[in-house]
Amino acid sequence: MRFVKHERIWLKDHPELNEKWIQERIAEDPSILGLGDLVLKDKERTQPRAGRLDLLLQDADTDRRYEVEVQLGRTDESHIIRTIEYWDIERKRYPQYDHCGVIVAEDITSRFLNVIGLFNNTIPLIAIQMNSFRIGDQVALVFNTVLGELSRGLVDEDEEVQESADRGYWESRASKDTLGMTDQLLAVLQQWDPKLELKYNKFYIGLAKDGVSDNFVSFRPKRAFLRVEARVAQSEETDSQLEEAGLDLMPYDKKWGKYRIRLTKADLAKHEKLVAEFLKRAHENRAS
Repeated sequence: MRFVKHERIWLKDHPELNEKWIQERIAEDPSILGLGDLVLKDKERTQPRAGRLDLLLQDADTDRRYEVEVQLGRTDESHIIRTIEYWDIERKRYPQYDHCGVIVAEDITSRFLNVIGLFNNTIPLIAIQMNSFRIGDQVALVFNTVLGELSRGLVDEDEEVQESADRGYWESRASKDTLGMTDQLLAVLQQWDPKLELKYNKFYIGLAKDGVSDNFVSFRPKRAFLRVEARVAQSEETDSQLEEAGLDLMPYDKKWGKYRIRLTKADLAKHEKLVAEFLKRAHENRAS
């Protein structure tokens, strides 16, 4: 095994790599921040009378949004205030989401960490220290969360604000198996309505008929499983039926009236009839 020497560098003093470059790297792959399966919602987002938000990221599962501000060098008062201000603007404009401010800096001192910690009691904030290393002629970025967000509840989705995507987008995020399962379940639904088709959005795959969204069932393919969400009224009978089958049942979404199930390829093969009956109920509820 060959030893490779690395050297810590400060991008604030770098002649070529700047804050814009950091933003682009995070935008290309938001997962490097270590905050989970995030997707880019917007960058350089204009804020009314308050400048531009560096990055707006969104959790692909919970629709939690992260207002991210990047600063090279040491964080300071203006960086903290700016992050909180952008967080506040976004949460007021889009209250249907759970919002969290994220401060990214090369140096977060203990003094400012204490200040951020005080805000964290009432304002959801995450502080991430970014370390840069030169390895040969390459630069590596390492992000470490030095102050995490306090635990808060999940957020229900607002289907009216989803962005469109395409099959290729989901092929890069999911797997051949889980996309194949999505196609398989679409074929099941087409037994009762042949005009139904998949509608690819950035955070889920919905349904459409004659070009109009009709999301009584929606899908969120992952690499290892397919999350199926169906509008079926909750009942003890349905709960027991799904649980006794050994399916991975998530908490019922009371706001949107949805069951949420994580299905593996083996689950679908074993319980294809049960899943089909479940989807049929969602279709009947939609038609009633």
